Amino acid sequence: MAAQQRKVPDGKLREMARYFYALKDILRLRILTTLAESGEMTVTELACALRISQPLVSFHLSPLRVIGLVQVRRAGREVHCSLNLPEIRRLQAEFVEMLSMAATSSASVGVMQQRQEVTEIGSTPMVEEAITQDG
Repeated sequence: MAAQQRKVPDGKLREMARYFYALKDILRLRILTTLAESGEMTVTELACALRISQPLVSFHLSPLRVIGLVQVRRAGREVHCSLNLPEIRRLQAEFVEMLSMAATSSASVGVMQQRQEVTEIGSTPMVEEAITQDG
């Protein structure tokens, strides 16, 4: 089983861990859904819409920006945020693909193990002895 886990590159697993870390907080999910509903918003508008402080919005926006889920555009002193839906779709698709490949790989390994077990059983001395006695 440990060999199966190594088939997914560590870099890909780290990227997925960062992605899910960015989504781990309900407030971050609220930020994403608010941006999805409203399009582009300033940090101040987000703070008002979510009824939280601007520093708290900025704190939770940081991991969302780092992983690329939220795009930021500066206009003077204002910071405008928008959802990066193509990046979210890409990461989700990669996650599903990674799990599908692991499941397919696991199923293939299981079939090969079953075949190997059948082969090993067929070559045991008791079976060989029974075959020669019957023949």
